[in-house]
Amino acid sequence: MKTFLFVAILFALAVAVLLYLKKQGLLEGKGTGTWPLYVKKPLTQPEQVLYHRLVKALPEHIVLAQVQVSRVLGVKKGSNFNEWNNRINRLSYDFVVCAKDSTVLAAIELDDKSHESNRRSTTDDKKNKASADAGLRLVRWNVRALPDESTIQRELRSAA
Repeated sequence: MKTFLFVAILFALAVAVLLYLKKQGLLEGKGTGTWPLYVKKPLTQPEQVLYHRLVKALPEHIVLAQVQVSRVLGVKKGSNFNEWNNRINRLSYDFVVCAKDSTVLAAIELDDKSHESNRRSTTDDKKNKASADAGLRLVRWNVRALPDESTIQRELRSAA
């Protein structure tokens, strides 16, 4: 009987400790301690250059950077939302060009050497397919040949 009582007290104590840790967020990594994070720039140096060129070349448009594809493309009614959204929910466009009323006109991808890998190529293919099937123009420029303002205007004014 003493053993049973000892085990019951030990079990109750263990449950109490676990509940306390869960309440404090220590079990999910949400504790009050400092998280090992830092602030970084959301755009690479070439992306910064292209962003400023886009804004200057397209003053009557809204230029957004690092936009989740799922914020731009929706799943058509009658389709399995979770299945199709899961295909795009971790993808992002480098830039999205919108009219002043936020109508999406085009998406832009800035391709660097990382886009040559098989894994990245698969991701690019998925992004290309999703954009095309949704009817969204996707423009790809290589980081080694950033377009100037007149090229940007020529390429994207037609999307308006």
